[in-house]
Amino acid sequence: MPLMKHELPYFYIGSAYGGNQDWLTDRMMNLGGCAAVTACDSSIYFTRYKDAQGLYPYETEDVAKKDYIAFTNVMKPYLRPRWGGIDRLDMYIDGMGQFLSDRGDDDITMDPWSGDKTADETKDVIKAQIDAGWPIPHLVLHHNNPNFKFYDWHWFLLTGYTEFDGDFMVKAVTYGSWRWLDFDGLWNTGHRKKGGLILYNRRS
Repeated sequence: MPLMKHELPYFYIGSAYGGNQDWLTDRMMNLGGCAAVTACDSSIYFTRYKDAQGLYPYETEDVAKKDYIAFTNVMKPYLRPRWGGIDRLDMYIDGMGQFLSDRGDDDITMDPWSGDKTADETKDVIKAQIDAGWPIPHLVLHHNNPNFKFYDWHWFLLTGYTEFDGDFMVKAVTYGSWRWLDFDGLWNTGHRKKGGLILYNRRS
């Protein structure tokens, strides 16, 4: 199979690739603000690359760290850290959906993609979403493989994929950096309770 690769454009904040939860001075956000950070990065992406209006109230061409941190406090009431975390897809959709509504955006939609779906089905969805220019929020709950410990009980974004000779990799963005991950290993957590994906789209 020939190499297939697609990476979305993204943004830097200084030398960081997107936002970084470690910057946050609010203790609860620093510990458990990954869903809010994922939504903040999504909002900046929508403003820069999807012509969304009114979502990010600061400069988006040269995103400043202080502005980003302030924006996470705007997002906090919608996706606030809580006991047990934002551990269901519908919780993210409800919070992000309310944020979009409050800012007058009724164009962007979200659909859940359950972690119970097969890896092969999910690869097709990932390719379709990335090819259409949408980053993908990904929720991983507990994971048996220590290679994915960094992503355990965590929200982050997928912003690219590559496929070659039967191997499928995804570009995972979190904590101001990115990494290519083996998708089969990432998706097959070894636990009954699973997370999944959020599929952004535009209302037709």
